[in-house]
Amino acid sequence: MYATLHVNREPGIARVTLDNPPVNVLGVALMTDLHDLLTALHDDDEIRVIVFDSADPEFFIAHVDMTVTPDSLAGLAASAPEGVNVFQAVGELLRHQPQVTIVKLAGKARGGGAEFVAAADMAFAAIGHAGLGQVEALMGIVPGGGGTQYLAGRVGRNRALEVVLGADLFDAETAERYGWINRALPADELDAFVDRLARNIAALPAGVIEAAKRAIVPADPGEGLLREHDAWAGLIGRPAAARLIGGGLAHGAQTREGERDLEGLLRHLPA
Repeated sequence: MYATLHVNREPGIARVTLDNPPVNVLGVALMTDLHDLLTALHDDDEIRVIVFDSADPEFFIAHVDMTVTPDSLAGLAASAPEGVNVFQAVGELLRHQPQVTIVKLAGKARGGGAEFVAAADMAFAAIGHAGLGQVEALMGIVPGGGGTQYLAGRVGRNRALEVVLGADLFDAETAERYGWINRALPADELDAFVDRLARNIAALPAGVIEAAKRAIVPADPGEGLLREHDAWAGLIGRPAAARLIGGGLAHGAQTREGERDLEGLLRHLPA
């Protein structure tokens, strides 16, 4: 049913594996599939937990596809709710799922990938393998998919500024200490831990999950998302952004080798 997702169901749980080679960029196809899947699951009373992982052990979601254009996004933009842009719409859809959403992070998630992680209800990451980063500043822009709002809500303003402006890749243990993720776990324990948690939640008595999600509501970032979009839109059209994004692509961004140290690649582009 989906070009970039593998979906497996077991009692109470949907397991969603992201698979968009070569590095799982968040492009039109993946955003469309995520929108369609989450919409389809929204009213599915048989599914109580959604677990996301990646078919690629190195990359969960690399970042937003650096080659997308306004024309290629037009279809998604037309279906985006009022007050959010096409990238923010993905995070807001995820944040408002009635099911519990869990990210199992075994690889890197930057930019839109890190925003997706922060939009989920819970996230667990593999020590020594997982990495999180908001790399947008090195492209001459700021996060534009909800990241500024979700991140500040999780780690506080001071650390959010460190993440956004420092533009480094954070390891799982630091991300846990900051509150960006729930826990950092040894890589060989990640699958078993998340599986046990997902099955325990799915087995709860009827009504408990719904009641908990009604009581522990996500913050409303409505005005913040508008400010974020204005900040992003004010930078994306500038020559610096075009030079840095184009230079990044020319020197290996969105290839496996280039994405292993995307921060270093972008910091050392030729003038």
